[in-house]
Amino acid sequence: MRPDPAARADFIVPPPAAAWRRWLPGLARLVACRLDGLRHDLVAGVVLTAVLVPVGLGYAQACGLPVIHGLYASIAALVAYAAFGPSRYLIQGPDSSLTALIVASTVPLVAASGVPAAPLAALLALLAGALCALAGRLRLGLVTDLLSRPIRQGYLHGIVLTVLAGQLPRLLGVPTDGSSLLSALAHLASQLLQGRVHGPTLTLGLGTLAVILLLRRRWPALPGVLIALVAATLLIEGLGGPGASGVAVVGALPQGLPSLAWPPLTPALLSQLLPGAVAIALVASADTSVLSRTYAARTGDAVDSNQELIALGAANLAAGLFQGFPVSASASRTPVAEAAGARSPLTGLVGAACIAGLLLWAPGLIAALPQAALAAVVIAACLSLVDLPGWQRLHRQRRSEWVQALVALGGVALFGVVSGIFMAVGLALMMFVWRAWRPHDAVLGRVDGLKGYHDITRHPEARRIDGLVLFRWDAPLFFANAEVFRERVLQVLDQAPTPPAWLVVLAEPVTDIDTTAAEMLLALDARLKAAGVHLCFAEMKGPVKDRLRHYGLYGHFERQGFFPTVGQAVSSYLKATGVPWHDWDEHPAGPPRGGAEPCRD
Repeated sequence: MRPDPAARADFIVPPPAAAWRRWLPGLARLVACRLDGLRHDLVAGVVLTAVLVPVGLGYAQACGLPVIHGLYASIAALVAYAAFGPSRYLIQGPDSSLTALIVASTVPLVAASGVPAAPLAALLALLAGALCALAGRLRLGLVTDLLSRPIRQGYLHGIVLTVLAGQLPRLLGVPTDGSSLLSALAHLASQLLQGRVHGPTLTLGLGTLAVILLLRRRWPALPGVLIALVAATLLIEGLGGPGASGVAVVGALPQGLPSLAWPPLTPALLSQLLPGAVAIALVASADTSVLSRTYAARTGDAVDSNQELIALGAANLAAGLFQGFPVSASASRTPVAEAAGARSPLTGLVGAACIAGLLLWAPGLIAALPQAALAAVVIAACLSLVDLPGWQRLHRQRRSEWVQALVALGGVALFGVVSGIFMAVGLALMMFVWRAWRPHDAVLGRVDGLKGYHDITRHPEARRIDGLVLFRWDAPLFFANAEVFRERVLQVLDQAPTPPAWLVVLAEPVTDIDTTAAEMLLALDARLKAAGVHLCFAEMKGPVKDRLRHYGLYGHFERQGFFPTVGQAVSSYLKATGVPWHDWDEHPAGPPRGGAEPCRD
């Protein structure tokens, strides 16, 4: 998609000469905003507030926290990202992708430590923010690539199951219990069997969910969440208030802005929350990276993954210091801001100011908001993450990655979010090592009418030169596959149609050679020499030769032969051995016979 010239005309990106502009790119955008573009951000910020408030309340409730902390986290994250964030659109705040992680990290510690959940969640945000900011400062933005698309897909669907299990009791009007999916489902089933469902709460919750889903499907331009919550609140008021209906409500919010508060910083709590903070930092940074790249591609902006990490860290640090909880980039509120006409980070600041105004002057405005309606908001958000066609597509495209997604889903749902993520990442790394351990290799031959040399398994008609084996290894050479390489070389030499005299290793795909593999090559060369086979290399990259030089082995293999191309290696073999070979006439006026370049099969 081409950049929108109209969207780019309302601001000027300042030159990155001053240090503060490099560290505070969002603030630099704000300083350079033109007055004629402010109205777009003001309108977008007001529209965005209609989503920020209910979603912030709902996710705080889903995390087992007083709902006010969702608004505290929203204000702090929006302000911090507006200063540090490199993206003009991205909206930071409470997000469903982190809900189960926060619950899994804090709930077990509440009873064990005696510390309330809110300070623990704030400390978790501080830890995650510090990790993200440090990773950005160390330029580790690419670490988020550890969470591949299949892992994120499985993780998100595991989150959906976990969050749904936590919100269904609120929708049914029954007590919540259980720190895992299985225990939560068991508790919910026992409540249902005992007939403890509260009819008015269930009716109100299902009605709110139906309105949200219907408006989302039929009239997506309307603020469905806001309409549904206003209707639910008016219905409670019309029935005589919470006391008459028996439906649990949010209640009046504390008046005033969040104050700076340090959560308890004890070594025991820090060590117990650190694994969860690492998982939150990984997930939040991956979500932020994906959204940042998506919107940068749409507007033609550059992507600075390291500054995104710093901004994400600042948003979490601010949320932790001002009584919030971990935040991430929002895939639901960012499109709202863009669709409403956002042009700069001012949109987030306007949203934060509107929430602050609500807390200062109208904290009782949402006192009659039903908790079942907030549960419906969270459930609707989770249902929007379900992607059944994506599962079918992944199963069709690559079964191994489909298995990775299943492991992530099952790990998150059955063993907890932190364990599930690390299980999936561990499996992905194991599968990567497996592919590098036994990579693809090929013996090449010459095919009449086709340029270059080709895999004889794909082209059985390929002709081979007597006494010459062209062997390609499609992976780095390292400790895990060095022995496999040696075995394959001996195998292809043993299967050669004529007694081999030369072995040419096509080394262009070999991007590295470690010390174990270098020692293996020395031993293999000695064995081949004893058998009368000459070992040489073609197309080896300069950095790999430098590595051999650093090991002190370059001189040895230089005497064996490094050829820039396969064609030159073939020509040298023919010249050295005098083997008769009639090649098809690829270059009538070009290089000598055998001088064709390889074709990658």
